[in-house]
Amino acid sequence: IRNTPHQVLVFDKLTYAGTLTSLEPVSGDARYQFVQADICDAEAVAKVMRDFDPDIVAHLAAESHVDRSIHGPGDFIKTNVLGTFNLLEAVRAYWTELPENEQQAFRFLHVSTDEVYGTVDKDPFTETTRYNPRNPYSASKASSDQFVMAYHNTYGLPAIVTNCSNNYGPNQHDEKFIPTVIKKVLNGEKIPVYGNGSNVRDWLYVMDHVNAIDKIF
Repeated sequence: IRNTPHQVLVFDKLTYAGTLTSLEPVSGDARYQFVQADICDAEAVAKVMRDFDPDIVAHLAAESHVDRSIHGPGDFIKTNVLGTFNLLEAVRAYWTELPENEQQAFRFLHVSTDEVYGTVDKDPFTETTRYNPRNPYSASKASSDQFVMAYHNTYGLPAIVTNCSNNYGPNQHDEKFIPTVIKKVLNGEKIPVYGNGSNVRDWLYVMDHVNAIDKIF
């Protein structure tokens, strides 16, 4: 909204981790719309595609907390796998009806995670790194990645998959690692350590990620 002339529609279920407060800076802009719905609701997704008539679909919706996936993997399979399938079906139906020049210009971006490649090591991941998901969250994202690429290869859908590392920045839900540590420090509490403390994590500032997505489009 701030940096382009585009109209933007945000489609979000607003689970425990979602809040409209993050969108208040653009909430009064005529080029912004919001629809509260679930990507697992195929009819709602199809309706938004018809009504909004997008040139670009950016798929960032996901259950993303590893610990939650360990204790309740069902929600991760439902949202990350079946939800992605619903989006792909709705986008494919919409895309096939577009004029040829609009089909060629259309893009579907699926934002994934580097965790599909396994544990961070001294060597950086690349697009040719073998998939090696190690928990229900990364397994569900790996599955959704494969569906997106299958639709690209089978139907010609102009899809792109990106695999980013952990994001951090303003408005992040406080269950995530960096907000958790900051909150513990401010309250004088013990900082939790995962495993034996030897794990390595890679971080990406959220605005750097947003800028990368803009360049990709």
